[in-house]
Amino acid sequence: MNRTGQTPRIRYDEGCLAAHALNVVGDRWALLVVRELMLAPKRFQAIRHGLPGVTAAVLTQRLAQLIDAGVVTHDGGLYGLTDSGRGLMPVLQAMCRWAALHPGHDPRRFISPAALVISMTAMMLPNDAQATAGMEMGHEAFTLCLANGVLHPQAGAGASDFTLSGNGNSLARAVYGPVPLARLAQDGVIGLAGDAQAAQDFVDLFRLR
Repeated sequence: MNRTGQTPRIRYDEGCLAAHALNVVGDRWALLVVRELMLAPKRFQAIRHGLPGVTAAVLTQRLAQLIDAGVVTHDGGLYGLTDSGRGLMPVLQAMCRWAALHPGHDPRRFISPAALVISMTAMMLPNDAQATAGMEMGHEAFTLCLANGVLHPQAGAGASDFTLSGNGNSLARAVYGPVPLARLAQDGVIGLAGDAQAAQDFVDLFRLR
């Protein structure tokens, strides 16, 4: 422990760029904090809600470190990402694709809304479809615009072809699972409003493997 009672950070004493990146965002929870802020700025408690295993003290420390590193901003009670922080989106997407190749993933564990949406940008099959999907997950809503084979998520509700509602886990089941949306909606697992066939065609574009 140091004089402030905090465990000193371990830094890699190397000239390797990967080691330098880990010195900036490699501490536990750091990249997951970035994940929670990737789609929209949030207040402290909203960030913590998306990271149920983190303590307030650790989250405070990580946010301070990320602000000092120029990855996170803090203005008027809201935490957001700098251009540098937003530049980590491809890193998160690559980690999703890499993790899907390794056994042991348990989708029954907590999945935050941001985690689900970011995974969808990474795990979409090649396609030429066009669609606008709405997703409502408690206090968070997203509009996902699919065009030219790229999924563009935006925070907030907007005009959409259909809307899926639930929590991160139930909608992950809808997006990646084998059960048709109509059955999940009938069983009360998710909510489905709008064009049901367009919604089914949309979720059929995503695979975990």
